Amino acid sequence: MCTIAHTGTIMRIASASDIAAIIRGRRQDLGLTQGEVAQRAGVSRRWLVNFEASGSTHAELGTILRVIDALDLAVDAHPQSGASLAVASAKAPADDPGTVDLDALLDGLRGG
Repeated sequence: MCTIAHTGTIMRIASASDIAAIIRGRRQDLGLTQGEVAQRAGVSRRWLVNFEASGSTHAELGTILRVIDALDLAVDAHPQSGASLAVASAKAPADDPGTVDLDALLDGLRGG
């Protein structure tokens, strides 16, 4: 499961269109124009217009993450119920319980 925190609410993401809708809604909630967000994120206004309209599955993840960051949103990925214990146990070292060991998480997903 992957979620984005939007106005204090956790929203489940099932598709690129969901991300586009969240981005559009957050931008509107903040009273920002597409041009303002595009400038903050380092993307063209045209790219943002197209992504908000279609949720293009061909958009690069790094570009989408820059827009999410520009809107001060947080992205969280965690196992869905019933996920393997190897994935669910990919916790960070005890000295930093607020993070996840991404290498361990990916190894769990790969079955290794």
